[in-house]
Amino acid sequence: MAKFLLAAALILLAWMGLRRWQGRHRASYIDRYPFQKHLDARLAARHPELTSEERQAVFAGLLDYFHLCRSAGRRQVAMPSQAVDDAWHEFILFTRRYQAFCQGAFGRFLHHTPAEAMRSPGEAQEGIRRAWRLACQREGIDPKAPDRLPRLFALDAQLGIAGGFVYHLNCMTGKGNTPDGYCASHIGCGGGSGCSSDGGDSSGCSGGCGGGD
Repeated sequence: MAKFLLAAALILLAWMGLRRWQGRHRASYIDRYPFQKHLDARLAARHPELTSEERQAVFAGLLDYFHLCRSAGRRQVAMPSQAVDDAWHEFILFTRRYQAFCQGAFGRFLHHTPAEAMRSPGEAQEGIRRAWRLACQREGIDPKAPDRLPRLFALDAQLGIAGGFVYHLNCMTGKGNTPDGYCASHIGCGGGSGCSSDGGDSSGCSGGCGGGD
């Protein structure tokens, strides 16, 4: 019995070590992937108003998003940025390259799921909460008392993306009204309406697409 328990413990330790190595390897693969080299011309055609430096910021956001998806495993992660979602769309069009990237980054294919194709509004809400928690964790921000927005949640407003998703740390203006956009500071609180738009529609809490199975 003791030998069996020892063998089981050794197998468990070996499996945990493999998982840690695999996680580091996949994270390094995402960090090293040349997104701008492969996608810059396509993003420039889609957003001619963006400078080279601004497109580089979008690719940094895409790298962030893929790290969030890797950390989340097979759980849904909503997309908080329209600009980054557009870059992701362009990447998917290179089907073989995207498939190879997914294998190296996640060990599986990362599907792109429009919000309207999600099983329920609750799935979209949980997806944006997960994106918020993981993005805050990645940038060392307290998700329940943020002092700034993570890059993915700040990018569209910073770049002035037409039709982009604008998030606010403080959801109330001086007159007590909710500003246009989304209440980022409420997402991490876990309430049922925590990521609603100013109209209270739960479908407005994400960027419209998500990654996962």
